[in-house]
Parts: sequence; structure tokens; C-alpha cells
Amino acid sequence: MKTLKVLSALLTYPSDDLIAAAPEMKNILVRENVLKRHDRAAVGALIDDIAGRDLFDAQERYILLFDRTRSLSLHLFEHVHGESRDRGQAMVDLIKLYEDGGYTPTTVELPDFLPLFLEYAATRSPAEAIELVGQPGHVFAALKERLTKRHSPYAAVFSALVSLSRAKLDQVALAALRDEPDPEPDDLQALDAAWEEEEVTFGPGTAANSCGVDGLASKLRQARRPAPGMESTQSSGPRTIVTTSPAHRA
Repeated sequence: MKTLKVLSALLTYPSDDLIAAAPEMKNILVRENVLKRHDRAAVGALIDDIAGRDLFDAQERYILLFDRTRSLSLHLFEHVHGESRDRGQAMVDLIKLYEDGGYTPTTVELPDFLPLFLEYAATRSPAEAIELVGQPGHVFAALKERLTKRHSPYAAVFSALVSLSRAKLDQVALAALRDEPDPEPDDLQALDAAWEEEEVTFGPGTAANSCGVDGLASKLRQARRPAPGMESTQSSGPRTIVTTSPAHRA
């Protein structure tokens, strides 16, 4: 499902390659026609917004939203496990899921980086892809609400993911996420407090038999906290467009 590759690409750090791919991304959305009309229009508006901005302005906005603001992190397990030990085991299991599915990420991002997760989903059958996208539906819904509050066009991606999955949201997990702090990127004191967490530890744990789609689903629903690619024309396989600059992820 190439529409998922479009949504994946839109959540990567803005680059010249991403901007150049704008017409093809819009064409894919029209050809596949899997998004609802209003979602397709909103995602198309985001594509135009990114392509029409000064590149450095687009990159600065991305960093403020997704790198600097923990409540908008694009790492799925950040919203489920925080920096607990459970996150390390969940990462290991997610890597195994990718390997079992024959998917090899082409970036150095952590396996729970949302663009990678969407790229993997895009390699599956439509039915399996929709099931996978539905598993973190409560995370997508929370991110949609937080971005909508900021009047960010990036909310369109998460609205599309929630609609596409047609999954029944885990209301308890969603309520937990709604209760999490959601500071603005210029509130440095609140941001520092939000990032004060225990160290994450990777390695074997007690969930040795929790790999696979069902195991992933349970990990994406385990709220730890108290309140409950575009594919390049030269590439033969899935690829997320991730361009890093010295100022990015410093």
C-alpha cells in the first residue's frame, strides 16, 4: 500500500528529495484512493505546505515539533513505555517482527520510529497493513489531537492513519496519553521536566515468546504511566527518506 509510504515520507525530516517527490506523492494518493476524501485533501495540503516552504523553515518546524517536544515524539514506544526497561524488550521484539517479515530498515533510526513502522506496514498485504496501523491507533489519535491543538498541518497524517485503520481505539490507553504533559517547545522548564526519565535498557527480558503481530499489539497497548519514503525510483526495496543535517538531532 503505497499510501502508507507517502505518510511515512511526510513524517521524515524535510529534504530536497522529499520536496521533489511532492507531485508523485499526490498522484499516489489519488491513484490508490484508499483515504477518505477529506483526509486525502488534508494530506495533500500538507504536501503542498512542505513543498512550498523554505527548506530550512520546514526543517526548523519539524525539529520543534517532533524532536524537541516529547509529547509529539515519532517513536511509538515513547508513548507507551517511556524510558522503562520494557521499552528495550519491545524494541527487540519489533526488530524480530521486521526480520521475520523480510524487512531491513535502511536508516539508523530506532525500530519504533514511526516512518519505519509505516514502511514495514506498507510491505504487507492491505489487510495486514491495516491491522498493523490499527494497533497503535490510540497513539495516533493522541498525536492528532496534540497537533490539531497547535494548528499544525501534520495532524492530517495522524487523522488519515486513524481513519485508515478503522480500529476501535483503546479508550483507557488514549485517556492515559491525554493526561500526559504536553508542553509547547518554547516552554524549556516544562520540556526539561518531561524528558526526565529513567534510562532505557535494551536486551533480553521476560517476554521471550512475545514476538510477532499479536505480541506487538500487546506492547503497543501497555500504558506504563500512571493515568491508566518515498521509495526512490532507483531503489528496489522500501526506503524512508531521512536526511540529517548538522543541526538536526544534535
